[in-house]
Amino acid sequence: MNATEPDRPRAEAGRREHVLEAALLTFARYGYRKASMDDVARAADISRPGLYFYFASKRDLFRAAVTHALDGDVAAAGRALADTSRPLRDRLIEAFDHWTGRYVGPLTQDVAILIESHPDLLAPMATEYPVRFATMVTDALAADLPAGGEAVASDVASDVARTLLAAASGIKHEARTREEFLAKMTVGVDLLLLALNRSVGHVP
Repeated sequence: MNATEPDRPRAEAGRREHVLEAALLTFARYGYRKASMDDVARAADISRPGLYFYFASKRDLFRAAVTHALDGDVAAAGRALADTSRPLRDRLIEAFDHWTGRYVGPLTQDVAILIESHPDLLAPMATEYPVRFATMVTDALAADLPAGGEAVASDVASDVARTLLAAASGIKHEARTREEFLAKMTVGVDLLLLALNRSVGHVP
């Protein structure tokens, strides 16, 4: 067996990932309808036949590129929220940075607009991924509440999670940079956690 053969699947996966990332940026730059497979092939430095080897159509490529991006966002946010060695405040801020903050600013905001503008092409993932993220935030909040009254804690955590999501969405459209988003989101997280702790008699 050739010594390099075990590395081939890894190299192939890396190549496919590169194509997906190039495709997402190309779609964001030109828009889904104007972007062509030739545009993506040039951006990914791959031949047109090579691109069609991976993806049978532009629609398939678009869905795969968005899925790849959202999978990465959810995974990164999940890792941040799961690290219970850190304060909840810090975990929430990092999670929202991965989920929302990275799409703020002149270089990346077009990606968010692209995803939000094509729910017809992305169904059902356009709703499934936000629900997954909201559930992770709710679970992290509920786990940090004092023991007892699980139903009430779950309801309170769900309300706070929805408020944080709404705040993040609003800040995303106001902030000009990722740094500005983080600064404003930090204020929102601090205020809501303070209100949450007071409501359950758990003021730090």
